[in-house]
Amino acid sequence: MREILGRRRRLRLRRRARPAQLDAALTCATAWRWPVLPGVGLEAAGGRGGRGRGRGCACPDPECAVPGAHPFDPGLLAATTDERMVRWWWTNRPTAPILLATGGRAPCALSLPAVAAARALVELDRMGVRLGPVVATPTRWSLMVAPYSLERLGELLHAQDWVPSSLRFHGEGGYLVVPPSEVGAGQVRWERAPASDAPWLPDVGTVLDALVEASSGAPDGGSRLAY
Repeated sequence: MREILGRRRRLRLRRRARPAQLDAALTCATAWRWPVLPGVGLEAAGGRGGRGRGRGCACPDPECAVPGAHPFDPGLLAATTDERMVRWWWTNRPTAPILLATGGRAPCALSLPAVAAARALVELDRMGVRLGPVVATPTRWSLMVAPYSLERLGELLHAQDWVPSSLRFHGEGGYLVVPPSEVGAGQVRWERAPASDAPWLPDVGTVLDALVEASSGAPDGGSRLAY
């Protein structure tokens, strides 16, 4: 009996010690069916990226523009919802950032600079627009939306007279870093966390229309969602 209790206690301790990235990656892949893969991550402390600028990217490019926050090995096409593969990746690389492969059946996103996005969320709430999960980094926030095709996005953009230049689109063939990853820009977090069971996602057209409306009407005639 003591041996059984001891085994159970060790199992509980192991579960508690499991890295947050592994738990989050498993939730994305198995509970929500979002295909994920590990990002390249940051180099070890004291590496070439030190030089007074913090840690750099673990990839071979010393001038990497998005340190830690991109696929490298494996590539983006390896993204999967397979539990065994996800466990293997994050057991071997427990601090690797979690990359969500956007498009297909997975969420897509629209992103804005952090300051502009914070203003946008206030305005969209005032307008009564229902939003889905929002991912925040120190530099940009991403508003998750339901999957869309490049053709649909093209039609939506063509219908607009003007779109904020700071807006970026993460659709088919793209990716998004999700919490609790750490990348060169800093910690990635949920500004608005997804529901634990089945995250609801708004239509891209609804969010785009609302962002365009929210961005217009600045006192100087410019965009309220500029940098």
